[in-house]
Amino acid sequence: MCTGKCSRCVGLSLISLSLVCIVANALLLVPDGKTWSTNQLSLQVLLMAGFIGGGLMVLCPGIAAVRAGGKGCCGTGCTVGPRMLRSIFSSAIGMLGAIYCLGVSGAGLQTGPKCLVDDKWDYHFQETGGAYLFNRTQWYLCEEPPNVVLWNLSLFSLLVVVSCLEIVLCGIQLVNATVGVICGDCRKKGLTHAVQVLYHTIELHTPPSLFV
Repeated sequence: MCTGKCSRCVGLSLISLSLVCIVANALLLVPDGKTWSTNQLSLQVLLMAGFIGGGLMVLCPGIAAVRAGGKGCCGTGCTVGPRMLRSIFSSAIGMLGAIYCLGVSGAGLQTGPKCLVDDKWDYHFQETGGAYLFNRTQWYLCEEPPNVVLWNLSLFSLLVVVSCLEIVLCGIQLVNATVGVICGDCRKKGLTHAVQVLYHTIELHTPPSLFV
């Protein structure tokens, strides 16, 4: 696949995944569909890893990758070369954002939600080391917010999966954009070759008298 086409596909995928992270993080702020005070939400939720890391820090590289794809123009005669170069740096930033999202989301799964048990708001599953994930009977110990364990489990798991995909795609774009800067885009080369073939074909089938 040409570097331009690959860049565009990766960029569109990153944009979609970043929007998923933003929505997932927004839902984490409203367990059971209700608003809660900040001291009733876990630290991992308040760190906004899905909004900042997997969201905005990946959205910008996604847009940069789509712009770098352009129409296949590449090299010193057009602007796609510099766009590919910018895409390299933005993809590196996007990878860091996705890693941040992955780390915080993984910690959120292991620590568990902050909830009310026996009139006390605390991380009641923190000492289990993540074992509570496999013991559904413990999920219902939380009195408030209702169903918060399942809520956090679903959304943090989604963020883990999406951030892993973002890391892979940002890595692909890093390599792809580097190749695009060094070697150019095969679509332009293919067009140039087609024009040369067409010119030679016309030259061979045109009577010499027409060139006099």
